[in-house]
Amino acid sequence: MNFGGVDFDTYLKNYPSLDGYYGRYGGAYISDELKAAMKEISEAYFTICKSSKFIGELRKIRREFQGRPTPISYLERLSTSIGNVQLYVKREDLNHTGAHKLNHCMGEALLAKYMGKKKVIAETGAGQHGVALATAAAYFGLECDIYMGAVDIKKQAPNVARMKILGANVIEVTDGLQTLKEAVDAAFAAYAREYKDAIYCIGSVVGPHPFPMMVRDFQSVVGIEAREQFLGMTGELPDAVVACVGGGSNSMGMFAGFLNDPVKIYGVEPLGRGEKLGDHAASLQYGEEGIMHGFNSIMLKGEDGEAAPVYSVASGLDYPSSGPEHAFLRDLGRVKYDTVGDDEAIDAFFRLSRLEGIIPAIESSHAVAYGIRLAEQMDHGSVLICLSGRGDKDMDYIIENYGEKYLK
Repeated sequence: MNFGGVDFDTYLKNYPSLDGYYGRYGGAYISDELKAAMKEISEAYFTICKSSKFIGELRKIRREFQGRPTPISYLERLSTSIGNVQLYVKREDLNHTGAHKLNHCMGEALLAKYMGKKKVIAETGAGQHGVALATAAAYFGLECDIYMGAVDIKKQAPNVARMKILGANVIEVTDGLQTLKEAVDAAFAAYAREYKDAIYCIGSVVGPHPFPMMVRDFQSVVGIEAREQFLGMTGELPDAVVACVGGGSNSMGMFAGFLNDPVKIYGVEPLGRGEKLGDHAASLQYGEEGIMHGFNSIMLKGEDGEAAPVYSVASGLDYPSSGPEHAFLRDLGRVKYDTVGDDEAIDAFFRLSRLEGIIPAIESSHAVAYGIRLAEQMDHGSVLICLSGRGDKDMDYIIENYGEKYLK
């Protein structure tokens, strides 16, 4: 397949470029000192990821510790309630720790072990990345510092407790809006001080090269599994594949399995309360090119040209930029990016819970909502949705903010 002059037969081998670019997006806009640290990580990754010992150990971890492969579930009752389109979900909520995040965290922590590092450092928004990295650190016997905005700490108390139980040091960030962007700022600053003994395990396909590539590669297990499973279940490929996009790790992992197939692919950003700047986090829909956190992509900017305030009901989606590969795929036209607002996402949260017995993360509910929207527009066919995580972490927030409407 060819989009925008790019041959997708060889896409994953050719992108990113050696210096970390997807077209004009990506790169590593960091200090000379951190460039040396990134070069060390990149060289270690390119060496170790080709090692049969590393690959074998990671496969064993996925099979015996994470519980992979995760299944695909057919949503019969939800599908019937809509019409003739068949909806399916890839169940990353059944991956150990309850989300897709462990896929790259175990890979990154294993890399840290091979590099002789003593500590892993990360940011987290919804807490799933923090829990996953705390889990990986406990598994490998590494120290773990997790930076988290004060607002998200309050919203995601169950995950904060899980991180602490697993032995992680949860560091509250009180700058700015006290959410994901500020947590990334703080984690980067800490890494700049500690890079000789630590590795920064970024939580999405963002940041300076090689992180967008590494996280995509580790997450591609989702799409590879899903493609094989769907063919085994139905004898054909889905008509459409859908995943939510904040930074974009679950979606990039899911999309990687289908980029060279005649399948429509949709990335779903959070529209939040509406189109006004500050009321959403839909960078690919409303942003412009810019550099943040060491990489060039599409971001939401304020009048000063800096990252704008963002908002989403989903803590894991409220980031003012997106992964550089998502920006590239958008420009090529290979992936269509659209939006879902808070109300539509919460409605999908309850529909999936009550019709299928699956409580999704609020992040994943954005993808479920868009899958429902597609099904309502199509006459027939199938839609495969990446259910990136489970909603246990969101229970207190849902009850407090939506209990009166939905839980009478």
